Amino acid sequence: MKTTKSLLQTGALTLSLLASGVMAAVSPDEAAKLGTTLTPVGAEMAGNADGSIPAWTGGLPASAGTADAAGFLSDPFPSEQPLFTITAQNVDQYKDKLTPGQLAMFKRYPESYKMPVFATHRTATMPDAVLAAAKNNAVNTKMVEGGNGLENFDQAYPFPIPKDGLEAIWNHITRYRGGSVKRLVTQATPQANGSYSLVYFQDEFTFRGALQDADTSKPSNVLFYFKQRVTAPSRLAGNVLLVHETLNQVKEPRLAWLYNAGQRRVRRAPQVSYDGPGTAADGLRTSDNFDMYNGAPDRYEWKLNGKKEIYIPYNSYRLDSPKLKYDDIIKAGHINQDLTRYELHRVWNVTATLKSDERHIYAKRDFYLDEDTWQAAVIDHYDGRGTLWRVAEAQAQYYYDKKVPWYS
Repeated sequence: MKTTKSLLQTGALTLSLLASGVMAAVSPDEAAKLGTTLTPVGAEMAGNADGSIPAWTGGLPASAGTADAAGFLSDPFPSEQPLFTITAQNVDQYKDKLTPGQLAMFKRYPESYKMPVFATHRTATMPDAVLAAAKNNAVNTKMVEGGNGLENFDQAYPFPIPKDGLEAIWNHITRYRGGSVKRLVTQATPQANGSYSLVYFQDEFTFRGALQDADTSKPSNVLFYFKQRVTAPSRLAGNVLLVHETLNQVKEPRLAWLYNAGQRRVRRAPQVSYDGPGTAADGLRTSDNFDMYNGAPDRYEWKLNGKKEIYIPYNSYRLDSPKLKYDDIIKAGHINQDLTRYELHRVWNVTATLKSDERHIYAKRDFYLDEDTWQAAVIDHYDGRGTLWRVAEAQAQYYYDKKVPWYS
């Protein structure tokens, strides 16, 4: 989706939740690796053996490019060309660095699906206060309520040195996305033949600590507040979704309300969670597909499989260009891959398997989390028969003018 963003940096968010069933944090000796052999959020500081992944050197500076009046950033690598392009004809050479879902895309669309692979740039960082909080979290933050809540959590990245899959996914759920964000979002719902319909939203996303009147000295179960208003088409315009995202959604489920402009009524919306339908998405995504993955992790068993080097969308400034029209981007089967940029990065591979006594349309999900940001880069989704069903790729972009890593 194309977005116009206004990212506002804000002060610290400090949440302390007291509960039982505490799971331990790492030792001070382990935490001492942060900022030395590991980056402040837990990625490997060094590059890989052959140099195709460079060392992390602090991310892009704010001077890397310019922002236009609408907030779109210039490409800091405008003259770079692909090192090579992966196609259906040569994909076997690179299969060890692709996910099963990515490989399936080459098989499904052999004539059009491709991956232009560029030199790797580890562009992301965060404000100093966020980096300091991550190191503090490493020795203080603990999971409670069977892993469904956090205690002594500060701002973002509760587990920069994760010991299991649940800790790793908490890093994605709570990752830094700016203290307060206002953006215009266009959602495309494509058909198999390439036709599509558009829905326009105005989103506001604010962490609790960014509110001017928030008393962060008191414990709270709210992580952030989210408001989404539909601005077009006319049949949906004026509908509003309001969410209070809770940290422990087992103790206190997500609080959500829907305002129906046609009926002029506000109703509670418990369906805005798990595999409830995504807003105006024609069944193509679930509520917890928003932002790649969101919400309570309690329906799955989480397994940390370790790290891999794979090709993922990264530094997607060209795809985010305001010069592009939607027809330039949206094509039959997938987006226009000529506009994409893939790079080789290390990712954490996490498998979520549905618990036997729970229900969800996705029986298994394989997550590939970028080590430098903890945001999901690729997720392969499987149905109840164990068959690969959906593949999600996020076009990662670092907003160097605000020190915010997110999606384009």
